[in-house]
Amino acid sequence: MKKILHVLLLSVGSIMILTMTAGLTMAEPQATVPAKSESGKAGIQNDSTVQLEYRLTDEKGTVLDTNEGGDPLIYTHGQGQIIPGLEKALGGLHVGDTKHVVVPSDEAYGPIRPEAFVEVPKERIPENLQTVGAHLVAQGQNGQTRHAFVKEIKEKTIVLDTNHPLAGKTLTFDVKVLGVELPQAKQ
Repeated sequence: MKKILHVLLLSVGSIMILTMTAGLTMAEPQATVPAKSESGKAGIQNDSTVQLEYRLTDEKGTVLDTNEGGDPLIYTHGQGQIIPGLEKALGGLHVGDTKHVVVPSDEAYGPIRPEAFVEVPKERIPENLQTVGAHLVAQGQNGQTRHAFVKEIKEKTIVLDTNHPLAGKTLTFDVKVLGVELPQAKQ
């Protein structure tokens, strides 16, 4: 079980930033108004390249992912590259700012979708992965990577959960803005 948990935690970090759940639609990016700090520098705005240090925890305070002491997370603000609730909360922040952000599931990876549970014949799942909690990675018809977790094992079938591992969860981020590169003026 520890091995499965470690695999889950290692995969959550890379999954968290990417929106990989099929059928989850992202909210339209919110326009942000450039804020000026006392030094006169503009804050995070749409199309800014942002560097963040973050720690992600769940409702119980368990650390799910962090890049503290490692490479910064780099994203372009307003492009839907991070979850909507976090992106919305970062607008206007400046280099050096820190923020505690609580993101409800509907602004993160959405609710748990019952239609994301699929039942497949046992023979389609490798025998060594026929264990509740096992993490499966497959490539969809469009070439996109798909993740699933074994939810239940029946006599002839296996129930897979294809929801994002963080679906249905309220997420808490503690972030520090390490860098903000403003968008280049349009020519």
